[in-house]
Order: sequence, then C-alpha cells, then structure tokens
Amino acid sequence: MIVNYFVVMVIGLSGGLAVGSGLVAFLTVLGIVPRLTQLTKTKNYIKLYEWGVILGAITGSWFSLSEPRFNLPSYTLIVIGLFAGIFVGMLAAALTEVLNVFPILAKRVGVAEKIIYLLMAIVLGKIFGSLFHWIYFVDK
Repeated sequence: MIVNYFVVMVIGLSGGLAVGSGLVAFLTVLGIVPRLTQLTKTKNYIKLYEWGVILGAITGSWFSLSEPRFNLPSYTLIVIGLFAGIFVGMLAAALTEVLNVFPILAKRVGVAEKIIYLLMAIVLGKIFGSLFHWIYFVDK
C-alpha cells in the first residue's frame, strides 16, 4: 500500500515538473514577458510581471490541488472573470505577436488582403463561444 502511494507521488511530481518546465520554456524561449512589457511600454515593471507569473502559477497549482471556498458576493465573479480574460487575451496577443501567426495564416488561407476579416472572425468566435459556454454549460 505504501509503495502505491510512493509511486503515485513520484508520477505526480514528475508530471508537475514536466508541465512546469514546459511552461517556463514556453515563456522564456518565446520571450513573452519581455515582449509584453515592450508592447505596453512598462519595461520598468518587468520584475513585477515575472513575479506575477510565478505567483500566479503557484496559486493556480495550489487551487487546483485543493478546493478553496470563498464567501464572496456573486458579482465579484465579474471582476475575477475580467482579470482572467485580460490575462488570457494578453498572453494570446503576445504569443501571436511573437510568432506572427495571423500573417502566416492569412497567406496560407489566401486572404492576406482581408486580414481584418480574419481577425474579426476570431474575436467574434471567441466572444460567442465564451457566451455560449457560460449560458448553457455553467451551473447557476
């Protein structure tokens, strides 16, 4: 029985190290944080960005391993959702900026001269997909 727990702990630790290493490599190799500070003209705060990523990863890991309960009013979900959306949006924007995804995709699809339509389709698809998910699949 103790051997089973030990094996599960080793597998869990190994998986966590692999995923964490992948995240760090992703952020480091692509230069997401420095590029984000360059785009927002906040290079003086790069240490705060880095600490924010570290503390966010640790907090997210802790919350995924435990089941915290907060007795907050329901309207605070709006603020939490807004900040989560801003984070995901800025991370996605920085990633696409670094990789030049949209120009390459527009050339491959053959709509290079109408790239604004491609961007609007992606934005509207994300908005409607999120609304559909929240309206139909989130418990009330």
